[in-house]
Amino acid sequence: MIKNKKLSLVEVISMAVGTMIGASIFSIFGLGAKVAGQDLPEAFLLSGIYALVVAYSYAILGSKIISNAGPVAFILKGFGDNLITGALSILMWLTYVVSISLFVKGFAGYFLPLFHIASTSFANGFVEVVVIAFFTALNFFGSKAVGKAEFYIVLTKLTILLFFILGGFLTIKGSNIKPAFDHVHTNGLLNASVIFFLSYMGFGLITNTSENIRNPKKNVPRAIFISIFFVMIIYIFIALITIGNLPLPEIIKAQENALAVAARPFLGDFGFLLISIGALFSISSALNATIFGGANIAYSLAKDGELPEVFERKIWFKSTEGLYITAGLGLLIALSFDLGAIASITSTVFTVIYIFVLFSHLKLAKQFGGNKLVILFNIIILLCVFAALMNYQWHTQKNAFYASIITFLSALFIEYLYRKIKGRVFTRDENVRTPFTGA
Repeated sequence: MIKNKKLSLVEVISMAVGTMIGASIFSIFGLGAKVAGQDLPEAFLLSGIYALVVAYSYAILGSKIISNAGPVAFILKGFGDNLITGALSILMWLTYVVSISLFVKGFAGYFLPLFHIASTSFANGFVEVVVIAFFTALNFFGSKAVGKAEFYIVLTKLTILLFFILGGFLTIKGSNIKPAFDHVHTNGLLNASVIFFLSYMGFGLITNTSENIRNPKKNVPRAIFISIFFVMIIYIFIALITIGNLPLPEIIKAQENALAVAARPFLGDFGFLLISIGALFSISSALNATIFGGANIAYSLAKDGELPEVFERKIWFKSTEGLYITAGLGLLIALSFDLGAIASITSTVFTVIYIFVLFSHLKLAKQFGGNKLVILFNIIILLCVFAALMNYQWHTQKNAFYASIITFLSALFIEYLYRKIKGRVFTRDENVRTPFTGA
């Protein structure tokens, strides 16, 4: 096995940016346009502010608690070993498995039409198997291979998006991008900001790979804030170009293909082709980073007694059971299920995890740093975001609302049975580095 080297700041940022852009711009952009209308750029700005609220705690805790378990390690430090901590660890790992499934299906959805291949169950399944096998093999070679691949994938994707932005500025219609702040539009803006809040969740991968990052005390906070600000700018510009060049009804109709369709007015069929290729690169980078982050968290949580023993047989990246199981489950879900209902609850799950991270930070502020008043204010903001998200689901997607409730209760029930039958608990990792261990 190739010996691992530490990820550089640029490589870590590439992974986070690749996940964030690949997870939203090319997948739920049409939905955001439907909800926010011409206020879509403002929705991206507001959701970015929500992300910065969470990033404040992630940056401080992530620079001092060096563990690939990421937010679960923060919660464990703050609340200790209990049923809630265990349930959150299960939910965290499953969000990565589901995300892998979503990206694999999204790749097949863009790939087949681009090459004029009929979208059949066999064709989709074949592409999904090949794609996930490729990125699983890439992750087999460890964090350095992932980081280098991610850098070039993201570089290609951003080049295409910048070409889209520069070309589209020349043909923007000012009337299309003028914000509206009446009651209806403001309500749509707030709902869209809640939906797009989780499009920034890729920054969490930084803390999930902190053990593999060079100089994590400095580079974890830097990577978190740089990636969020960078992606926020890209999101806002792309939203301006798209709604400035394409009527809203056409954006909504195009749904996942909205950016490719939006490129036609000023770049023609070449633009449509270029953005479609960009979408494939985006999904690839998101899938690459998510397999890496998901596999890492699977191992780290197993190491602390929260996943089946098969994950913890050998040191991670010297043996690969955890990687194969994480990727294999993702592929199984992609091949077997319609992920619409499952995917809709991932934002709710992440929001709950974020809330617990902030509460943990509040308890740990004296030990690890951070202003308690700022943290408390951030908690209030995030609770409002969660309430708005649940309210939106209740009025527009009742199935997602009920699925969210059932998911939380199921995680608690499974964790309860797991501890009752197995008698296993979190064991604090002696190798986790904090300023107080000196490790």
